[in-house]
Amino acid sequence: MKVLSSSHAKHCLGYHIVFCPKYLHQVLEGAIEIELKRIIGETCKTYEWILHSIEVMPDHVYIFVQADHTTAPVEIAKTIKSISAVRLFTCFPDLKRLKFWGSGLWSDGTYYGSVGHISEESVKKYIKSQKQRG
Repeated sequence: MKVLSSSHAKHCLGYHIVFCPKYLHQVLEGAIEIELKRIIGETCKTYEWILHSIEVMPDHVYIFVQADHTTAPVEIAKTIKSISAVRLFTCFPDLKRLKFWGSGLWSDGTYYGSVGHISEESVKKYIKSQKQRG
């Protein structure tokens, strides 16, 4: 990850986000997987998020994305889930009809992890040493 700059801040915030379809249906394969990767990449570009890595399994999506300091990771996941559900149901109407009638595509649960280039121990040492540096 690289350090990004905005008008009043420098930031290097990366997130590991994992989410899955409702009921863990194994539907994210073949043409759906390809389209989902395209949709997520396009969404990240539109919102100026840096998509470092993506993997789509039949029942899980794993992404590593970098965003600015004003964007909460929950906002990233909600945006990606919302846009991708609408577009996938439009492209693949049978998906909704056969598996997700009466409900959305994605489960409510999401995993969020922070990704950084400095360890927890290094941050603690740095903060502790600040008074001594004067």
